[in-house]
Amino acid sequence: MIEMENLLFGAHPILEALKADQEIDKVLMLNSLKTSIAKEIVELVKSKGISLNRVPEEKLNRITRQNHQGIIAFSSPVKFHDIREILPPLFKRKKAPFIMILDRVSDVRNFGAIVRTAECAGVDAIIIPKKGAAQINAESAKTSAGAIFNIPICKVGGIETVLPFLLESGLKLVACTEKTQRMYTEVDYNQPIGIVMGSEESGIANSNMNKCDYIVKIPLVGKTESLNVSVAAGAIIYEAVRQRNLASE
Repeated sequence: MIEMENLLFGAHPILEALKADQEIDKVLMLNSLKTSIAKEIVELVKSKGISLNRVPEEKLNRITRQNHQGIIAFSSPVKFHDIREILPPLFKRKKAPFIMILDRVSDVRNFGAIVRTAECAGVDAIIIPKKGAAQINAESAKTSAGAIFNIPICKVGGIETVLPFLLESGLKLVACTEKTQRMYTEVDYNQPIGIVMGSEESGIANSNMNKCDYIVKIPLVGKTESLNVSVAAGAIIYEAVRQRNLASE
């Protein structure tokens, strides 16, 4: 379902929104559009690291019957944050950062559910990639029960670009996957931690998995091969909460 309040269409409105630094989630552009204003929009989108997809006219028409002029943009209801500005104050307060990293979790409902759990559990920030992540819109806000407005969301060019920074900052990275033997309870979550969860279809990219300090799994005893990513995220988040609460007693 497309929420009209998150939809921008027409070349000039989108260009002005970009120039005004309005938070844009992604842009869809007619694959044959070659006008001068379209080129200017492409340059701005690339400079800002916004996702741009070239699509056929039929796809644009399915989204809106308004005069879109071959270009549609989706605005974000939240302001994105920079993880590089979030970590230093946490360390200054002598707090062990607790960060969630979502590697191409693309389902809006799963994303919203993870955000809701993370915010309730006191996670400090959630990192998502600019491409391949769930769209941040009215539906994800609703699914998160409004939690999306109460926790910093950080968009990065790619998960592979931010993991080295997190490691250099002193975080230990925990990748959650069924393809390992170590249990998710066999990690000390009292240290600065980043939990990496993968996409619903392909999990965590191998290149990102290889950068992590711990690769853990949640035990499964039934016949189903894997948990829903939002359920798995909830389990590991609250193991971290359990350990941190015990340490503070």
